[in-house]
Amino acid sequence: MTYNWLETLQVSEEKLKSNAKKTPVLYIAAQDCTGCAMSLIVSNEPSASSTLLDFISLEYSDLLSTSSGFQVEGNKEAIIEKYKGEYILCVEGSIAGCDDFLRIAGKSVKDDIIHAAKHAKAVVAVGSCSSWGGIAAAAPNPTGAVPVTEILPEGTPIALVPGCPPIAEVILGTILHVHFHGELPELDKKLRPKMFYSTSVHNSCPRKPFFLTKQFAETYNDEGFKNGWCLFKLGCKGPTTFNACETIGWNGSICSPIGSGNACIGCSEKGFWDHRNGLSGGK
Repeated sequence: MTYNWLETLQVSEEKLKSNAKKTPVLYIAAQDCTGCAMSLIVSNEPSASSTLLDFISLEYSDLLSTSSGFQVEGNKEAIIEKYKGEYILCVEGSIAGCDDFLRIAGKSVKDDIIHAAKHAKAVVAVGSCSSWGGIAAAAPNPTGAVPVTEILPEGTPIALVPGCPPIAEVILGTILHVHFHGELPELDKKLRPKMFYSTSVHNSCPRKPFFLTKQFAETYNDEGFKNGWCLFKLGCKGPTTFNACETIGWNGSICSPIGSGNACIGCSEKGFWDHRNGLSGGK
């Protein structure tokens, strides 16, 4: 299956051609591993390059910006002032409970995000760390990590795009929906875009027919596994994980975690790191 982003975002060819004004984007990283930003730049449809050239203007990213130091920090403040209510704020990584754990240009990352979110058209929490707290919030959570929703005031227009990392097209699809439609896409009760998180990995899994007939692989090397049987007994979290891994897929829809022979680890669900290690206490 090939992912049709125009159809998913309900963008007509006429609207695509008439689109001219780019939407400014600020991408602020907190307690992260940069994996989400790395995922974003390998998007296949639309490509990251066409997105940057045609639809958005990435004004700030500590990983992807060509400038650095006072130049990039100054530009960030200039964009916030010039495009109040017009730019999109993307946040990657969890927020430390103590400002001393992470600062940008000598300033608290938490205060930086709160300031930028105050004037944003929309906020996109990119990745499970930003959405739920992620690995940093796993027990014993030494930094007091929390998701970005816990530091922003109620009513902030925010969408959570969880995954470790999220699918590239899911990140860009959420951003581009705001660009084309002027608002966030329809969200579920957990604030995730329904167009990407409405179906469980299990429901779209190519191994589901074997689940229905109770044919389960017992090891990653038995005949059942080799014959494509269900991975539920090997710890697959597909039935309780909502994501587009088995619909949109990865690398131009040519592969997926289960398609490559691995059980779903539920990386887009809240508390996944603690759950997969049998721990408790994660945010």
